[in-house]
Amino acid sequence: MNGETIKVPQKDKTLTPGKLFYNWFAANIGIMGIVFGAIIVSYHLSFVQATLASLVGALSFAFPGWVAMIGKREGVTTFKLSRAAYGTQGNKLPNGIAWVNMVGWLAVNVITGTLLLVALLQVMHIAKSDWTVAVALAIFAGIVILSGLVNENVLAKIQTWLSWLFGILTVVILVLFLMKANWQQALAQPSGKWLGGFWPAVSIVAAGSGISWSMAAADWGAYVKPQASQSATFWHTLLGGAVPLFILMWGGVLLSTVEPGLASAANPIEVMSHALPSWMTVIYFLVAAGGLIPQCMISLRSARINLETVGIRISQRNSLILHGAIVILVPVYVLFISENFMGNFELFLGFLGTCLAAWVAVFLCDSVLYRREGYAISEMMPASTNRYNWKGISSWVIAVITGFLFTNNAVWTGPFAHGIFRDNSLGVFVAGIVAVICMVALKPVGKRLTEEVD
Repeated sequence: MNGETIKVPQKDKTLTPGKLFYNWFAANIGIMGIVFGAIIVSYHLSFVQATLASLVGALSFAFPGWVAMIGKREGVTTFKLSRAAYGTQGNKLPNGIAWVNMVGWLAVNVITGTLLLVALLQVMHIAKSDWTVAVALAIFAGIVILSGLVNENVLAKIQTWLSWLFGILTVVILVLFLMKANWQQALAQPSGKWLGGFWPAVSIVAAGSGISWSMAAADWGAYVKPQASQSATFWHTLLGGAVPLFILMWGGVLLSTVEPGLASAANPIEVMSHALPSWMTVIYFLVAAGGLIPQCMISLRSARINLETVGIRISQRNSLILHGAIVILVPVYVLFISENFMGNFELFLGFLGTCLAAWVAVFLCDSVLYRREGYAISEMMPASTNRYNWKGISSWVIAVITGFLFTNNAVWTGPFAHGIFRDNSLGVFVAGIVAVICMVALKPVGKRLTEEVD
């Protein structure tokens, strides 16, 4: 490991800003965008507020844009850069969170794929029951696990075609929603609370999109051609992620004008199937389910890599067994015991968002406060004396704890989760703000608080 290459070789920096835009666009074209739209509607906002929340939430891709610029400038991927902010050993903390991120989204995608198959069976007049859900879960989870044997290049090509097809079908569906929408009722809907409704909706979208994607942003930014400008890297990342997400979320908001029950639905996919012609539902849901499989496979492989970065060596076979078990057990709980997909999804996003908002805030503050002249390779090498950067670590820990103190959900009630913080995810923003305050406050305390190698 001491001979590890930190910087991406010049010959490998082949990404153009246009290709960067396409990579982000393809990664964010999927059924989950419409699910996010349903989440926004559940906060009982007016049509204008919901549209604005979709836009502001999508603009959280400014964070991946910023991280991608750093990756492009330094030619270093995200978690190697993160060693400077947390230390080479302290960096195992965000690596562990990244594993939870990957595995959590893997479970979410498997649950979503299962619900899509169940909805398809209902279109074919096969009533929903525990048996049909179990069969759908077995089919989708089985395909995901077996696809681990498929070549990555083949998966990439499949995902490319499905992304284009899904995008085209989404445009058709949006036109259909526009034609069926009850505009008089939509525009007459009263405004919801700005602090207790609008901003919590934005926070949950940001947690599941821009903030979550920040952990991967420099992994693409580091491979951008040197002659590309920093601003081009930022804008192509921001717009590549934000444009498809906003369109899909707005589709979910439009769906609420066709199906008013969306705001209180535990399963928005089932509601969506009622709003579409049967033939369109079959095609759209099949493409959506197919598009989730390559995403699941990427998460499976990335999860194994993240385990290795925290010192847990595991074979591909054992990795498939471990993550395959998670892929089965988490959906079983959500689909058969809890029976509330949206509630558990928001719970996951709130937890993840609090941890990741603190991580990205520490990462960016460290870059602004200490790395204006660039990152020192010596601080990112495995044998670096920068083992534990306590400024970054303590700022992250304090921020996360504070965020949870202001969080109220189905499994946890923080002592300060009252008033505007009750029953929402504003703790995500609290964590990010506290991380920034801690990093700035600790700047005068020595050049750097680290634990060094003897």
